[in-house]
Amino acid sequence: MKVHFIAVGGSAMHNLAIALKKKGWDVSGSDDHFFEPSKSRLAKYNLLPCQEGWFPEKITNKIDAVILGMHAKKDNPELIAALHMGLKIYSYPQFLYECTKSKTRVVVGGSHGKTTVTSMIMHVLKHNGIDFDYMAGALLKGFDTMVRLSESSQIAIFEGDEYLSSPLDSRPKFLWYKPHISVVTGIAWDHVNVFPTKDIYNYQFKLFINSVPDNGTIFYYSGDTTVQDLISHYDGKAKTVEYSGFDFYLSNGVVFVKVSDKAYPLPFFGDHNIENLAAAYKVCKLLGIGEEQFFAAIKTFEGAMRRLQVIKENKHGALFFDFAHAPSKVKAAVTAVKGRYPDRKLTAFLELHTYSSLTASFLKEYRGAVKKGDSVIIFYSPDVIKSKNLPPLSVDYVADCFDIPVENVCTNAEFLRKILLSVDIKKENLLVMSSGNVGGVKIEELFRD
Repeated sequence: MKVHFIAVGGSAMHNLAIALKKKGWDVSGSDDHFFEPSKSRLAKYNLLPCQEGWFPEKITNKIDAVILGMHAKKDNPELIAALHMGLKIYSYPQFLYECTKSKTRVVVGGSHGKTTVTSMIMHVLKHNGIDFDYMAGALLKGFDTMVRLSESSQIAIFEGDEYLSSPLDSRPKFLWYKPHISVVTGIAWDHVNVFPTKDIYNYQFKLFINSVPDNGTIFYYSGDTTVQDLISHYDGKAKTVEYSGFDFYLSNGVVFVKVSDKAYPLPFFGDHNIENLAAAYKVCKLLGIGEEQFFAAIKTFEGAMRRLQVIKENKHGALFFDFAHAPSKVKAAVTAVKGRYPDRKLTAFLELHTYSSLTASFLKEYRGAVKKGDSVIIFYSPDVIKSKNLPPLSVDYVADCFDIPVENVCTNAEFLRKILLSVDIKKENLLVMSSGNVGGVKIEELFRD
């Protein structure tokens, strides 16, 4: 098949383009900007366009399908050409469903933890030699791409994103997948630009739960009151099964979980990750993976990129990097690191970069999120705020929302670099949380011997 991607530079889009190229499909694409790592990865597979921009002449009757990314706008000239010619246009979640509708689909949804749970399931299945398709929100060690589609597999593992499907389709992505096995990890208001109230945001998860077929199974985290409320009002026929974290303890610096009177060592830490582990265990058990098989695989799990990723560590300090940006994710990351190393000083850095985190009315949701940090740095760029067409934020207001001193809020990238470089990771922990570019500071700058 010949497929053209509009906005091929996106994180999920470029991975899908690579996956289809590896299947032998004829793949092309366009975008108005390319950033790393997608730029280099597209170039590696000869998929990087010669020129940035939109070129409607690329759209011809020889194209079997157009895949439309969220970065494109409704007036995109390539999209207009495709509509005019009557070509089949898919959002990428719609396309993933079309490619896997004859397979058993597992979809992990939730405001936080979904990437980690998805990655754990993928790792366990691969370790046990089970063939599967997948789509994850981060690159996982041992996997070349974030997307795989095959003719051979009978199982598809998808991370279920609640954000919109495409400029032409305002439904959340996870409503396309109709999972036979689903997970709801927890619900905490996010994406305020498209879900302006908590009720509207929560309703998307009600739709997700209702999208599970009658013969399906819904695993849900019992410790989340919003999830519990949705499940209590669920009147569908799918089976609902709650889960919570395992009992665990720390011995000689290693976390062990207790299951069926046995203790299994883990290569990670944090209450939230133990809860994620319990969800992955439930799913894998339903897919036929036994307890011993599961924990033998988990011993070698190295986590998803930028999910409490250990960048540098010694006996007295460490540098962690995490994608956390929403309030619940920030709180979980800070609590996990401080809980694992209670005697070490923890400097918690957070970059406000998303639309939600730079919206004044939403910032109040962060109160208490970083209180476990011994030292806190909050950074945001006024230029990023302008680029998102949002009203300016004062440092006093941001400090008040986080309940921290105003001097802990920074808006100058050069000053931020000095602050971060002053943290000695040979003597304390530094947790960097960002979905942006850390104000231009390169993480490798912080690797000081």
